[in-house]
Amino acid sequence: AGYSRMENIESIRSKIKVLYETNPHVHLSIFVKHPKLQLNDVSVTITGIYNNLFRVELDESSPPKGYTLQYTDVYIKTIRIAELEALQRD
Repeated sequence: AGYSRMENIESIRSKIKVLYETNPHVHLSIFVKHPKLQLNDVSVTITGIYNNLFRVELDESSPPKGYTLQYTDVYIKTIRIAELEALQRD
């Protein structure tokens, strides 16, 4: 049988946590309709890992611009992290 949605989201959380601890500078693409937010392959730093959310800050932003994102959005691919997708291919 396949994995449950919660197991997949937990797996995503743990992989993002590994990136946070080892290489927090990642490339992020976001295509969220509400609130409308589109970023395409921008360089960000993961700044926090929480139970249901994680925080990133844009690297090329002054003053720093941060976003709080949900693991669910990574699961349904409205948020893509290039380095995470590379990990999942290995």
